[in-house]
Amino acid sequence: MADLRTPPTSQGAFRRTWRMARGWYGSEERVVAWALTAATLALTLAQIGTQLRLNLWHRDFFNALEQRQAGAGGAQVSVFLLLAGLSMAIAVSQLWARQMLALRWRRWLVHHLQERWLADACHYRMGLMPDAADNPDQRISENTRWATAMAVDLATGLLHALLTLASFAGVLWTLSSAVRLGGMEVPGSLVLVAGLYALVGGTLTWLIGRPMVDINIRRNHAESDHRFALLRLRESAEAVALIRGSADEATGLRGSFGRVVGVMHELLRTERQLMWLGSGFGMVAAVIPLLLASPGYFAGAITLGTLMQMAQAFTEVVRALSWFQESWPRLADWRSHVERIVALEDSLDAAEALGAESGIEIEEGGEVLAFEDLTVHGPDGKVLIAGASAEIRAGERVLIRGESGTGKSTLFRAAAGLWPWGEGVVRAPAREAMMILPQRPYLPLGTLREAVCYPAPAGRFSDASLQAALIRCGLPGLAGRLDEAGRWDRTLSLGQQQRIGFARLLLHRPRWVLLDEATSALDDAGQAALMGLFSAELAEATLVSIGHRPGLAEHHDRVLQLEPGAQGARLVSPRPVVTLPALVVAPYR
Repeated sequence: MADLRTPPTSQGAFRRTWRMARGWYGSEERVVAWALTAATLALTLAQIGTQLRLNLWHRDFFNALEQRQAGAGGAQVSVFLLLAGLSMAIAVSQLWARQMLALRWRRWLVHHLQERWLADACHYRMGLMPDAADNPDQRISENTRWATAMAVDLATGLLHALLTLASFAGVLWTLSSAVRLGGMEVPGSLVLVAGLYALVGGTLTWLIGRPMVDINIRRNHAESDHRFALLRLRESAEAVALIRGSADEATGLRGSFGRVVGVMHELLRTERQLMWLGSGFGMVAAVIPLLLASPGYFAGAITLGTLMQMAQAFTEVVRALSWFQESWPRLADWRSHVERIVALEDSLDAAEALGAESGIEIEEGGEVLAFEDLTVHGPDGKVLIAGASAEIRAGERVLIRGESGTGKSTLFRAAAGLWPWGEGVVRAPAREAMMILPQRPYLPLGTLREAVCYPAPAGRFSDASLQAALIRCGLPGLAGRLDEAGRWDRTLSLGQQQRIGFARLLLHRPRWVLLDEATSALDDAGQAALMGLFSAELAEATLVSIGHRPGLAEHHDRVLQLEPGAQGARLVSPRPVVTLPALVVAPYR
């Protein structure tokens, strides 16, 4: 796996950005992508054309001023107003094209990354990988926004600079014939001066701003860590409040944001240094052509209009050549966002490869759940379960027991095809025929109806079916709240959430049910009532359970035991306990 902490080079950042763009330009949205790109290019060309016409306007207007021709000057004012209105319309239109280009690209990229993240449980495997990209939610939500928007703006700016240079360099080269350097006529003298001046500015910008790429990468990392700390506190608000941990959390959050402030000080200091350079650079650039060409003007070799046209063309050429200098802070920031998306894609690649290279062979579609010489490792290579072999046939009810940490839940993950480390064979029924209930069921955002129906669409089951399932699972108070939206994972107790999990079983009627401590938060009576479903409504389902609760074994036909060992836990079938009849002793007579 690639080192996710290594920042990309400029070439790497541009190459990976093109890779992201190439995927969009070849997708089902390619017609829109190319149309918006063509519109942006055409409008940029229109902008350059307007600027060239304004350059000629400078010559004509100032010549009219010099010759004191009021009529010609008034006509040039009308021309300027027309050009200004046209320039405004083109600028707004180009902004719309750039905005739509960035937005549609970002939408495609977010969907692409989300689908890869969710496909084949990559999001789960990434959580197990020690070097995986952190905070994938922030990378998908925020970094894609800036990576695409900045890429469009920077690419458009670079295109504008190149077209401006190609257009105005010729104008400036022609006008340079009237300028002498050191008393000598140098062809294209002002173009050469503009190039040397921009080269000096660009070199100084690179020397001063070079650290900004690494600073922005560290800033993004620090801000995402602080955001995650806030999110974690919000999700654990009740636990923190009950244990009175607010003071400790406040200390941790101050430290987390303190790292953000520390990095920001570095960034702002570098920006101030660049501002010193940029502000002085722009002021001097406006004066250089006037100083160099003024002898020719005073000698009567050029008119005032030509002098102003020359100054405006020189400014445009210098601005075009200084694109790198002016864009460096945004380039550094853009590269930091690209780096975070690149790291996420590298992690997705690694998670996909991890799933494809797993030594655990999954054979789906049968009517048994069988482990054949299954050995399960942890991410560090430590053996958790060694050589497990067992077969559970359709219609059985099997309880898997074992001490905490022996790998009971990991065995379920291997059965579901989620656990990538290990070797052996798992023969399982079709995934659509199975439903796994974890200790804490997942309740999506939205209405109670959506939470109970999950993962099916909310409209799949009738109100009567939903209400009957809730009442049967001991939640009559929720039967009338199906269309009420809320954070059900926070407003309902864990016991109520577990009851919703069993209500899902009643609705979906899977042929195979795997329970992973799914009754841990219920009292004995509640557990007995829900497990009684497998003798009534769910009597046709095969049941495989993990649990320690007393009374759980009576709802199963047999028990499998995970016994810990130095080389990993072993899956065995314990011998049944034989109860001998009581010995009756006759009274002594």
